[in-house]
Amino acid sequence: MSAVRTTYGPHPDQFVELTLPTGANPAPVVVVLHGGFWRAAYGVERARPLAADLAAAGFAAVAVEYRRVGAGGGWPATLADVAAALDALPDLAAADRLDLAGVAVVGHSAGGQLAAWAAGRPRLPEGAPGARPQVRVTAAVLQAGVLDLERAAAQRLGDGAVQDLLGAAPADAPERYAAADPVRLVPAGVDLLCVHGTDDTTVPPEQSTRYAAAAAAQGAAADVRLVPGDHMALIDPAGEPWALVRDWLRSRAGCAGDRSTLDP
Repeated sequence: MSAVRTTYGPHPDQFVELTLPTGANPAPVVVVLHGGFWRAAYGVERARPLAADLAAAGFAAVAVEYRRVGAGGGWPATLADVAAALDALPDLAAADRLDLAGVAVVGHSAGGQLAAWAAGRPRLPEGAPGARPQVRVTAAVLQAGVLDLERAAAQRLGDGAVQDLLGAAPADAPERYAAADPVRLVPAGVDLLCVHGTDDTTVPPEQSTRYAAAAAAQGAAADVRLVPGDHMALIDPAGEPWALVRDWLRSRAGCAGDRSTLDP
């Protein structure tokens, strides 16, 4: 299996890489959003091993690159790119191989924020970056996600990465935080899984538990799995934390109608 790159905008970092499973039938889609505190130093190479593993498991895997801080990203470009990448899925050359009825998003660290935000786009007000989504997200896996941006900003996670992304502190741009913060945009009717390493000192596990509490307060539910390991252990394709994610996605896809593309 090899990935096919398609651009969704003119910037060099506006592209997706689609890896299809074997077979000819439409496959359930998983969009993989890499982390790296939204900074240009970290790119789609972190998503590729996970996308390859998902394709081997029967999914149509879409690894997304997007503009990051230091290379044309930040507010609102980074969020707008993720929205544009998702909305471009029906226009991909291999769209007939994509089952877009139930798109899942998977994101690690800053990618977890982007994945949770993508799932919550229907809650965005008119005119906000990413409002009026064209592709519906029905499941989100948030791996050590930065899911409470105001809290993360107060703690200066990633040496002020949230402030760098949004271009301001919470008190100086409350409207930006309202339009980007996952804890304020918990989606309805979306399956939510938070996976977090108990030894994570980069993004504290409370980021996941705070998101779950926000979900519960809004009548939704987020399944939180605290697992052994540090921040990076979650994106090891051979590791147990990733196997948990893969199995959760497979179980969910297997319960969503005919998924004959999935391996037994």
